[in-house]
Amino acid sequence: MIAILDYRAGNLTSVERALRFLGFPCEITDSAERIRAAERIIFPGVGAAGKSMQDLSELGLDSLLHERLEAGVPILGICVGLQVLFDYSEENDTKCLGILPGKVRLFPAELRDEDGNLLKIPHMGWNEVIFTREHPVFRKVPPGSEFYFVHSYYPEASDLACVVGRTDYGIAFGSAVARRNLVAVQFHPEKSGPPGLQILSNFCQWDGLDS
Repeated sequence: MIAILDYRAGNLTSVERALRFLGFPCEITDSAERIRAAERIIFPGVGAAGKSMQDLSELGLDSLLHERLEAGVPILGICVGLQVLFDYSEENDTKCLGILPGKVRLFPAELRDEDGNLLKIPHMGWNEVIFTREHPVFRKVPPGSEFYFVHSYYPEASDLACVVGRTDYGIAFGSAVARRNLVAVQFHPEKSGPPGLQILSNFCQWDGLDS
């Protein structure tokens, strides 16, 4: 069973529907017992960093995530589920989980594309992810694939070795990260058509090894 972490965030049911479409048993849950019994954990969400960390703490899921990560359980973070993995977020001036070194920053107000056109914040819609090294969760994703994004803050990893995919939106940022049995993406694979479903399928069969 794959546990979809229920920490009062939005967008959990769309992940559940995608996994059931792919044929993988899953459950939206905040039960420590059920999460500990799960073979894999997905940590998705839409919302603000401050509220996400507050809810994770109130439910005891912050420490449980650390525990399952150390136990070697494969974990996938999506959107806010990527951002709060870092040390700190400028959103709500939030101390985060500290699993990955780095900060999450607000896109600059005068963000422009390569032609000088002003870009809208939030970054919303389809954009390319360039995968910079091979990883089992991103195998069979065709080069040039685009994924669905919606976010106003972006991750700035201190350890560039954990960045496995980059996206350009006025600035280049790490849109996919991986370390040991953890992988996380800024985009929404469950809303990204065949390439996103390929990533979810890969994760649901991944043994947690980084090769």
